[in-house]
Amino acid sequence: MSSNRTPIHLDTDPRKFPGLDVYAVVGNPITHSKSPQIHTQFAQQSKQAIHYGYLEAPLDGFIQTATAFFTAGGKGLNVTVPFKLDAKVFADILTPRAELAGAVNTLWIQSGNIHGDNTDGAGLVRDLLAQGIRIQDARILLVGAGGAARGVLGPLLDQKPQTLVIANRSPDKAQELSQLFAEKAKTQGVDLSVRSLDDLENSAITNTPFDLVVNASAAGLTNESPLSDRAASNIFTPSSFAYDMVYGKSTPLMKQAIHLGARVSDGLGMLVEQAADAFLIWRGSDLSTHIHPRSVLAQLRS
Repeated sequence: MSSNRTPIHLDTDPRKFPGLDVYAVVGNPITHSKSPQIHTQFAQQSKQAIHYGYLEAPLDGFIQTATAFFTAGGKGLNVTVPFKLDAKVFADILTPRAELAGAVNTLWIQSGNIHGDNTDGAGLVRDLLAQGIRIQDARILLVGAGGAARGVLGPLLDQKPQTLVIANRSPDKAQELSQLFAEKAKTQGVDLSVRSLDDLENSAITNTPFDLVVNASAAGLTNESPLSDRAASNIFTPSSFAYDMVYGKSTPLMKQAIHLGARVSDGLGMLVEQAADAFLIWRGSDLSTHIHPRSVLAQLRS
């Protein structure tokens, strides 16, 4: 980190920061997170007196860690893996999108109650739109059927794509996810369907290439692609856009897409945009014109 940036502290005990509202990102492991850098820059841009740090909870101790933080005077938490389901249980009041996502990545205290929201899907959509990617009337492939996929499916459907296909190694899990969102898809006029990853190797089943492919599986974390090369050749054309939620590296899926002429993006912009949503929830939506997520993203990429 360059010397002209505010240093990021590990300490998040609210009692040690009189006069400052204290926030943190909680996970395990956690010190790799860029959230403190992001929120510190948002605070500087909007002249907010906050302290934001890291909070590592034991794998079996999220509830105790979060309770201690809020009891000591903490104002809000960003929640990352593996605690987003624990955070949903911990919250007293959930937003509709958190309820639908089945997971919480943003917590705050208000009138004695812990509120929970999920800003991941909104962050993904805003990053895609900021990159000029058309979602409305597009043909979308969402790879994966776990918590990350569930967290973004609702906001993607709200953009009214033409079709959205959920592909997963286990089609049964994808089918369960499809059923959860069937009513929303119907309301938005979206053709929502399910494929197995093996199905994607058959061009007669995939039908036509996709405009947008979003990888919400964990494959990128383990330096694997969820798609075989044969499936990739059915899916990507030079007009496709491949988005991998993993950030900080060119993943095997991104490399497959580039090889076939498609444009690509990692998930760093999604991280910044979902953080912007959380910051405005905590500090007030009137600050939306004072924070500049794309300049923060540019600084992180520099």
